[in-house]
Amino acid sequence: MAKEKVLIVEDEKNIVELVKFNLEEAGFTPLVATKGDEGLEMARQKKIDMILLDLMLPGIGGLEICKILRSDPKTRHIPIIMLTARGAESDRVIGLELGADDYIAKPFSPRELIARMKAVLRRIHQKDEGETIKIGVLRMDMAKHVVTLKDKPVELSSKEYDLLKILLEVKGRVLSRDVLLDRVWGYDQSLNIETRTVDMHIGQLRKKLKTEAFRIVTVKNVGYRFDFDG
Repeated sequence: MAKEKVLIVEDEKNIVELVKFNLEEAGFTPLVATKGDEGLEMARQKKIDMILLDLMLPGIGGLEICKILRSDPKTRHIPIIMLTARGAESDRVIGLELGADDYIAKPFSPRELIARMKAVLRRIHQKDEGETIKIGVLRMDMAKHVVTLKDKPVELSSKEYDLLKILLEVKGRVLSRDVLLDRVWGYDQSLNIETRTVDMHIGQLRKKLKTEAFRIVTVKNVGYRFDFDG
């Protein structure tokens, strides 16, 4: 099997070297771009399996790159993990709104980064069962990996799609944030992952579901469930 190509778009040399070394050790093929426009061009021209995207870049910034990639049918499928400065929550929210699959705050451990990458790729490579679920004007076709509202496609990131899918599959049962982290992100519980990650993705999913957003119900101090009867 060919090694998966991961494009690192980062201008800090020490981070590039650290990430590149650990990706190679984990069996990936890393490619590097140190400028925004260079990264954008490589994403368009090369067959990339994942992008690690810094937000603060020379030239075109990471958020703009994410927006451009998600608006292009040729690149919108590439999973993106944003690399952010700790505490820059507003940038993270914007990035998730633009379609990033995950974010990781600097400084980060290589082990955590690899775990997140593998979780994203595992979910993407996992085959859907072909079931179609319809509730109200919402329809999920798992065979085609398509979600529609009133027969119009809803553009979801891979994590938003996976969250909706698992909430539908458990038929109205409540799932805690920890369970969602495990089932959707596949995180090792020994890693210190913020459950806020789930809340942010749920918030973006609700926005995109519009009139059907009410079906994703917050159960106080527990987690989330999907309302089939509303």
